[in-house]
Amino acid sequence: MSAHQMICHLADALNVAMGEKTVTPASGALQRTVIKWIALYLPVHWPAGIPTPLEIDQQVGGTRPHEFDSDVARVESLLQRFTQSTASRAEHPIFGRMSERAWLRWAYLHADHHLRQFDA
Repeated sequence: MSAHQMICHLADALNVAMGEKTVTPASGALQRTVIKWIALYLPVHWPAGIPTPLEIDQQVGGTRPHEFDSDVARVESLLQRFTQSTASRAEHPIFGRMSERAWLRWAYLHADHHLRQFDA
C-alpha cells in the first residue's frame, strides 16, 4: 500500500463507519468479543498484514487515488464529520456493533496503524 492508497483507504473506512459505503461482513462471535476488546483496548500497536475487506482495499475494490492534496482534504473532512457526528454508526464488518466511544477509539487506532507504516 502506498501512502496515497492509505489516505483513500482511511476515507473508505470512515465511509463504512458512517454507513455511506458497504462491505461484506467477516465476523464471528470471537471477532465481535475477544478480538474487538484486544484490538481496541490492549495497549499494543496493531500488527501489519491484517486482511481488509476487498471493498476498501485500494488494489481491489477501494477508491482509487486521484490527486493527493484533494484526497487528503477528503479524509480530513470525513474525520471531522465522523468525530462531530452523533448519528448512529453502521456495524463494523469485523467487530460488529460498537458504542460511540469504541468507534472513536477505532478511528484513532486505525489511522495510527496506517500512519505508522509511513513513519508519520
